[in-house]
Amino acid sequence: MTTDRSRPDLDDTTVEGLGKLSEALETVDQARGLLYGFHQLTGKADLLLQDAVELLRKAGHDALAGDLERDLVGRNVIADRWTFQIVEDYDANYWATFRDFEERARTELADGDRHVHEARMKQRERTQGHPRHEAGPALSD
Repeated sequence: MTTDRSRPDLDDTTVEGLGKLSEALETVDQARGLLYGFHQLTGKADLLLQDAVELLRKAGHDALAGDLERDLVGRNVIADRWTFQIVEDYDANYWATFRDFEERARTELADGDRHVHEARMKQRERTQGHPRHEAGPALSD
């Protein structure tokens, strides 16, 4: 037996609210990805900086190399933090909390179903009976 993922038992406003909450979480996930990119790029820059210091020192520019090594290599990117600490803080204090609330809302309001708003959109926008427009798994025609 298939279940209609568009959840006709739920009112439109609830479905729209769950859809917005899901979209907000997806945006947070994108921001998290950018934060991880920032973390990786900053780490790569620090390794390249260390290579530059070594080359400048090898070329006889000891004072500049020493200043770079002392003042910039391994420097905190914000007060008291490297990028991994920023990522960990974001994950623990914002991302995880956001995910928990989104899951709670789905559980309490839609029996845990995901993407109900999108399932309704698919039902509205597909051409019934047309190849490649099938209702799909867990959707009934």
